[in-house]
Amino acid sequence: MSVLKYVLRRSLYLIPVFFGITLLVFTIERLAGDPVQLYTALNPHINEAQRQALRQYLGLDQPIQNQYFTWLSELFTLNLGYSYSSGLVSTLIAQKVWATLELQLIGLALSLLIAIPIGILSARKRYSLLDVTITNSSLVGTSIPVFFLGVAFILIFGYYLHWFPSGGFQSTLPSQYPYGSVVLDQLWHLTLPSAVYALALLAPVVLLVRSSMLEVLRQDFILAARASGLNERTVIYKHALRNALIPIVTYVGLYFGGLLAGAPVTETVFNWPGIGAQFVVSTTQLDFPVIQAIVVLITLMTLIANLITDVTYAYIDPRIRLE
Repeated sequence: MSVLKYVLRRSLYLIPVFFGITLLVFTIERLAGDPVQLYTALNPHINEAQRQALRQYLGLDQPIQNQYFTWLSELFTLNLGYSYSSGLVSTLIAQKVWATLELQLIGLALSLLIAIPIGILSARKRYSLLDVTITNSSLVGTSIPVFFLGVAFILIFGYYLHWFPSGGFQSTLPSQYPYGSVVLDQLWHLTLPSAVYALALLAPVVLLVRSSMLEVLRQDFILAARASGLNERTVIYKHALRNALIPIVTYVGLYFGGLLAGAPVTETVFNWPGIGAQFVVSTTQLDFPVIQAIVVLITLMTLIANLITDVTYAYIDPRIRLE
């Protein structure tokens, strides 16, 4: 089957999945509480009649299915609506996207650059002291909560050593500062959260690379490659690594699916103005339009990433056929 036909067929399958996810999230968030009551609870001058009028204005007095179809019709016109507290939803999300992409992409790149060589080395030195050390360290790393790691980095490198800022996206720089200074300042603020995020991803990727490489190194074609006189570096990096990439591609594909979801814990700990932190705030405020818009982005990214991952499998391993 050609790639185009496969993509078209899979895209048709993804349509009901998309609508199912959005409907489920839409229903759950409506059952979570009443945003009008939440926003007006501390205002003694608002009575119940005024609250009901506000619900009617926001369309929250309608049945859930009516609210869903109204939202869906607006979505098809690329209208994400208005936040209950922050204005136009599309503008709000656009302001958060770049901060999230910076943190996510740098964190992923750092983790892969470090984890893949370490995982390969651990697989090559199986059962050695180095392998045991790497494996145990990775297992410990997967058990450390991200918020604990973030707080530890803030205390050590921000509070005690004063090497990096403990939070925020940038300093309050004078407008006459050159552009380069602003960029360096943002990178300075990005160092701690990206390091924490990379370390959070590092341990599971190391274990995944090690496990995948061990499986491939036991295959007959690897034994044949070694028997033919190829040096070990060629066997590992040209033959074994390519076949071991499929689980890693799956992991990266799933990661990219949730790319715009941000890193809620890391962004919250470091006061990073990304989509993940915004999602946490909007959830606590029952800001339905913002929650739903972020869910739509995450859903679309996940479905598209899964489709691209499946196509990538066939490119990496010719034995896999798109059906």
